Amino acid sequence: MSEDDTSGTTGNAEFLLRHAAPGRIGLVAGGDVISHLIRTAQSPLTRDGHRSLWSHAFIFSERRSDGRWWVIESDLDMRYKQMRLGVQENRIDRYFDADEFPNLAVLDFGLDDAQTRQVVTAGLDLLSGLTSYSLSELIGTLFAMRSRRLRKRDNLLAREGALYCSAMVQHCYAAAGLHLLPEVSGKNLAPHDIADSALPHRSYRLLRDLGVSSLREFAHSAEALLATPVEDLF
Repeated sequence: MSEDDTSGTTGNAEFLLRHAAPGRIGLVAGGDVISHLIRTAQSPLTRDGHRSLWSHAFIFSERRSDGRWWVIESDLDMRYKQMRLGVQENRIDRYFDADEFPNLAVLDFGLDDAQTRQVVTAGLDLLSGLTSYSLSELIGTLFAMRSRRLRKRDNLLAREGALYCSAMVQHCYAAAGLHLLPEVSGKNLAPHDIADSALPHRSYRLLRDLGVSSLREFAHSAEALLATPVEDLF
């Protein structure tokens, strides 16, 4: 079940703090060039062929003694003088800027207390083990995107001790016995796959960028026009 907010009046901070809970999954669409490319590469997975709404996935950890919610994620963080590549913890505040992150989602798979501990603990184990971000696996996932056969197989560019964002989320959920998309190998799982999971869950979404390019909008309009009987045009 999805609950969408497209009003444009809800801020990112309000939305995330309203729906945050340990073990829940967060999805975002970044506004930068790399995020745009990741969204476009997932277009074979969408129902209408438009770019995906999502470019990144993470897991909510807990509210700490500083009063802030923290998340566990595998990311390429290049905002600072030194780069952080791999599994890391960050305050949820990093996703409060609506210009940088126009789309947000929080997915609640109804985890019980034991499953929540298993998911968060698996993430913390990756963090303590200094699991790196796997750019090669991400490329392997994008390569397999158009082939159901390849998506069922192990990632062609899989590496030990490395995970990209959505593969990390699946790894943590597997610790609780949950496979978000059983027909797709865990290291081929994309953010869009998580959003499309058939497992029972509630999805809260804040959407501002629906991913429809102007060129594709024009093509759809032209197709509809050509399919219209001549007598209906006048």
